[in-house]
Amino acid sequence: MYDPCLLTHLQSKFTMTVFYTIFEGISLVTTAYSTHPRYVEHDLAGHPEHAGRIRAIWQELDEAGLSNRLRAIEVRPLDPALARTVHTEKYLDTLARTQHFKQTARLDADTYTTPTSYEVALLAAGGVVGAVDAVLTGSADNGLAVVRPPGHHAMPNYAMGFCLLGNIAIAARHAQHTHHIERIMIVDYDVHHGNGTQAMFYDDESVLFVSTHQHPFYPGTGKLHDVGESAGAGYTLNIPLVAGHGDANYAKIFEQIIWPVAKRFQPELILVSAGFDAHWTDPLASMQLSLTGYDHITRELIRIAEEVCEGKIVFVVEGGYDLVALAHGVRNIAHALLGDDTISDPLGPANQAEPMIQPLIDQIRKIHRLEK
Repeated sequence: MYDPCLLTHLQSKFTMTVFYTIFEGISLVTTAYSTHPRYVEHDLAGHPEHAGRIRAIWQELDEAGLSNRLRAIEVRPLDPALARTVHTEKYLDTLARTQHFKQTARLDADTYTTPTSYEVALLAAGGVVGAVDAVLTGSADNGLAVVRPPGHHAMPNYAMGFCLLGNIAIAARHAQHTHHIERIMIVDYDVHHGNGTQAMFYDDESVLFVSTHQHPFYPGTGKLHDVGESAGAGYTLNIPLVAGHGDANYAKIFEQIIWPVAKRFQPELILVSAGFDAHWTDPLASMQLSLTGYDHITRELIRIAEEVCEGKIVFVVEGGYDLVALAHGVRNIAHALLGDDTISDPLGPANQAEPMIQPLIDQIRKIHRLEK
């Protein structure tokens, strides 16, 4: 069913263009914003990935005055043919049949589907594709896709980890096939490894996949020496982290690994799997990022995009299960994309010592030939 709060949230924004004044001049900054009222229909009471997550984001964007500054785009259901660029036809047929179920069912121990979830999943992937289209056609400078269900665990042939369709992977293939983009960089800073995204591009040199994630941890993939295969060898870069890393160490990772690999690869588009479950308050993980630390790595990615691909970057919401951290984290992405200096961090820092990070950074730089 349509959510009346979101109908109000979306009502005035379909033709909004953002003009934001910075420094001494006027910069025309347009941020495409994808979301849809039907995203709340995919819901299961008591499950970590529930409709309250996206409601919390909508409310925070509204209260911060950001909703009307973002350019809302019309979200259309994904053409299932696009899903077949990364998923098997057998899996998609199985997922489509769930429309005929009489009640909510489990696709695995963690992942549920309702009778409307297939339609909602097509809208989620469609929302990411729409944001990418807006950026690559020049109608927006950058993009934010507030979608669910999330996508980075969805495998080519089965659902996994709360995810039904590989939203960001589908959008990447769409960018290549429709807009003739040759090099795409996907950065996944969700606390869980984006195993689905990795699997879809593991042998592909046209997509550089970079993931920071807690390890060993669900889903158990993303090891240091998992670097891709065949033509894709070297184009998967995993940064597996033991529990406890936070703001300082993530900043070092971006400075010493992600910046140099991006400069070397020279992507034409950057897509970001933005998960806020590496925040220190998250109930499902054990990392120590603060909202301020998250804001730093978000702005670093925007700076990278400005340097290597004319600012073409789209952030896509993935995990995050503390609602305050999630809502303020997405709010901070919106501020950063619009060019605001604002950082919202009501939760503060973790105030815990972080593990040593330099030996791991040095090892990754050696494996991926990023040595000075």
